[in-house]
Amino acid sequence: MQPDVRYDVDGHVGVVTLDRPHVHNALRRQTYDELTELVRTTSARVLVITGAGSSFCSGDDVRELMNGGEGSSPRPAPRLTPAAGALLLSDVPVIAAVNGPAVGWGMELVLMADFRIAGRRARFGELFVKRGLCSDVAGIARLAQLVGRERAAELLFTGEVIDAERAERIGLVGRVVDDEQLLPAALELAGRIAANPPLAVAALKRGLRRALDPDWTDLGMWVSSTLGELFTTEDHREGVRSFLEKREPQYVGR
Repeated sequence: MQPDVRYDVDGHVGVVTLDRPHVHNALRRQTYDELTELVRTTSARVLVITGAGSSFCSGDDVRELMNGGEGSSPRPAPRLTPAAGALLLSDVPVIAAVNGPAVGWGMELVLMADFRIAGRRARFGELFVKRGLCSDVAGIARLAQLVGRERAAELLFTGEVIDAERAERIGLVGRVVDDEQLLPAALELAGRIAANPPLAVAALKRGLRRALDPDWTDLGMWVSSTLGELFTTEDHREGVRSFLEKREPQYVGR
């Protein structure tokens, strides 16, 4: 089976590339598994995550993971998503090099990184509400850390997609660079971090997590339980079907 995630090493820096450009790097179970394994087992001092082609990540593959809106998605176990746990609990610094649209869980992936550098064609959207769902843990907690509660609520409740320049203005990304300079900028930052003592860097990341982050496992259990309920709603089925059928949704509140 062809891998969904490509991994390259540049000195002490690992470059993780979501490699399904034909579907805008949408995530299926295989993709999640490969990403989780890479993050958990890497010996790199810094990771850079980016996407192949013109997209960063379009989120979940709705045909596989949401069964095309037929309402038969398996009820998730009450736990922190393994890929989220691997990223959020890792002591390895992570840089998101956002080369194009990052929506749904693609935006969650951006939020789980320690640094966010965007190319000018990057776009960001928490689209879960459009599918009748809630976001994963990073959208609930880290988005508000970065942009404030009111702006986070607006992005979450509306599902609005914003461009790179606005993302920089509100503090969602650290900087915006020309598209051709994106990976070089990410690698330059990664190289500066990787040149420092790795044990000290890891300790600093643990300290930031201890000072600023919620209990990710507890929040993950709440998210997965809530998603289990929302997956059974008519509004979720309508959100997915309307997306696949390219029409305006008609939500009914049940």
